[in-house]
Formats: sequence, structure tokens, C-alpha cells
Amino acid sequence: MKKLLIILLCLPIVVLAQQTYVPDNNFEAYLEANGMGNGILYDDSVLISNIFMVTNLDVSNQNISDLTGIEEFYSLEYLYCYSNQLISLDVSNNIFLGYLDCANNNISSLDVSQNNSLTGLYCSNNQLTTLDVSNNILLEGLNISNNLISSIDVSQNIHLHWFPCENNFLTTIDVSNNTLLKTFVCFNNQ
Repeated sequence: MKKLLIILLCLPIVVLAQQTYVPDNNFEAYLEANGMGNGILYDDSVLISNIFMVTNLDVSNQNISDLTGIEEFYSLEYLYCYSNQLISLDVSNNIFLGYLDCANNNISSLDVSQNNSLTGLYCSNNQLTTLDVSNNILLEGLNISNNLISSIDVSQNIHLHWFPCENNFLTTIDVSNNTLLKTFVCFNNQ
């Protein structure tokens, strides 16, 4: 019994000292400069306790090429990471994410299937060839302009009211279920 009590008393200390891997120097420098690091610049780590409860993160225009570590931002609701050098982005652990702006990167693959709270997704000016938004039924705004997408199914996104999808390779698109749609921009497709 004493052993269990000692373990339980020490548990908070262990959790507070846990770190997550952040290999991108620009991402880590931003986190350190904004009170979310571990106090040691360029050691590829930040304290989980400093990022766990962060709900809003804007790392736009920071010349970041890798957002590894974002998965530990458990409470994240708003992520702005546009105009960086990202080629991939994993937000599958950010289940409370309601708004994601990752436009103006080089992202070729984006999985938002676990982000059921998303109301805004802005991923224009990337290298996406596919995007599955069937689980994102709360989406109100979706911008996929200037990608390489040849098909997209928005039939489940009945709250969608803003949907620019120009400059892709779309051959057909069905918006008949999107009765709230106010802005639909679809020029320069196939």
C-alpha cells in the first residue's frame, strides 16, 4: 500500500517532466520564445506540460518544414500554420481541432478524418491530390483552391456555406446536399 501511495504522489512530477520531440529548429524556437518550451533552445524537445492545454497556436510565416510535436497539443482548437515549408501535417491526435489553416505550403497529404470538430479547413495552395472530408460534418468553410485534387465528396458537409475549389483537376462535383452554400468558386477545373 505504501508503494502505491508513493507512486501516486510522484506521478504528477513524472508527467510534468515529460517532453515531446520537436525536430524542426524554427518550430522549437517559436515554442521556446513563446513560453512553451523547456528552456533549452535547439535540444529538439519541449515540455508536454507547457503545450498540453494550448488551444490556439499561430506558427504562420515561420519557415517551418516539420510540425512534429503538434500531436502533443492535445487541447488545440485553432491551428494557423500557413505560409511555411510543410510537406506533411499530422493532426490526427488533435481531436478538438475546430479550425485549421495550412494554406501556402507544399503539403501532399492531409488526413482530417479524426478531426470531427472542424468547422473551418483552409488548405489552398498546396500539393494535395485527394482530401477526404466525409467525417467533417460540421464544416462551414472549406478552401481547397490551387491544389491537384481530381475529386472530392462534400455530400456529408451539409453546413458548408463557403467552398472555393478553383484551380484543381475536378471533373465533376455534386453540391446538391449543400443547401447552405453561399460562396462556391469552381473555375479552372476539368
